[in-house]
Order: sequence, then structure tokens, then C-alpha cells
Amino acid sequence: MLRVMPCAALAACALVLVPWQAAAQSTFRCIGKDGKKYYGQTIPNQCIGLAVEELDKQGMLIRRIENQSAEERAAKKAADKKKSEEATAKKEEERRNRALLATYSSEKDIEEARTRALTDNQQSIKDILGRIEQIKKRQTQLAGEMEFYKKNPVPQKLQNDIKSVQVDLDAQQNLLEVKKKEVDSINARYDEDKKRFLALTGKK
Repeated sequence: MLRVMPCAALAACALVLVPWQAAAQSTFRCIGKDGKKYYGQTIPNQCIGLAVEELDKQGMLIRRIENQSAEERAAKKAADKKKSEEATAKKEEERRNRALLATYSSEKDIEEARTRALTDNQQSIKDILGRIEQIKKRQTQLAGEMEFYKKNPVPQKLQNDIKSVQVDLDAQQNLLEVKKKEVDSINARYDEDKKRFLALTGKK
């Protein structure tokens, strides 16, 4: 007697067969070490250790299987990192160029900005020199007070004041050196801005 398989069983069989049939329809392809192309329903022996492409029944690429050595993977990782860094650097350069063009409309604008920066720097130097002069006056005053204690114990407060004033003097002198060096960096920055501005605007 002919037995009819229940619908549920038929559906289950279909679920099992479809993936198997789909897998069977896949083709693997690679270019061998001899330069020839190799195909197979499974990965051909000539493709072991090489990059393999899986194709569907229409010959369209499904995925690419990379079979690389540790050295090749490390090299690819380094190359990808370099590419990413270059892309980031390019993006940052484009941002800086847009900002430059948004800030200046002519070489004159750049020179005026340079002048303002140098003027501010010179004013800072002048202020620092003024503070240094005041500190040295205070040092002279404290030295006079020390004369009074040549033959007597120096009060702790006076000792602390002398140390504190020296610390202030050292700090101001260091700041003075920094501000003096800023002149070169200011000129270098605006020289670079002008160079980029001319290159971006096509002016000479």
C-alpha cells in the first residue's frame, strides 16, 4: 500500500535538502601558484594556502576566503593601519585647509594676524620684565633686612620670604625665555599659513 508522507515531514525534509542543495551548487575558485585558475565543488588541492573565492550557481562571488600566513596577515594589518592613518591625516589636512580659508580672505589678513600675535607677545614680555623688576626690588629689601640679623638668628618668616621671592623670580625668568622663543614659532606659523593660503587659492 502506498503511504503518503505527512505535510510536516515533507516540510522538514525540504528544510534539510535546501541548504545541502545550495551548498552543492557553490563553486570554489582560485588562481594557483602556477598562474592557472582552478575550480571545484570543494576547495581544490591547488588552492590550499591561497585566497579562494566561493561562487554561486550563476558564477557570482559569494565570499572570499583568505588563507594567509602569519607574516602575510601581519603585513596586511600594518598596511591597513597605514592606510587608515593616511586617511585620517588627509581628513585633518582638509579640515585645516577649510578653516584657513574661512579665517583669511587675503595675504593682508594673514600679515595683520601676524602683527597682532607679535604685538601681544611683546606686551607679554614687557609685563614679565616689569614683574621681574618688582621681584628684584623685593629681593633687595629682604637682603637689607638680613643685614640686621647678621649676628642674630634669622626669623623663619624672613627665610621663607627670601625662598618664595627666589621661586617667583625663577618662574618669571623661565616664562620670559618661553615668550622670547615664541617669536620664531609665531613667524613660522604665519609663514606656513601664507604658504598654504597661496597654494589653495592659486595665488603667487
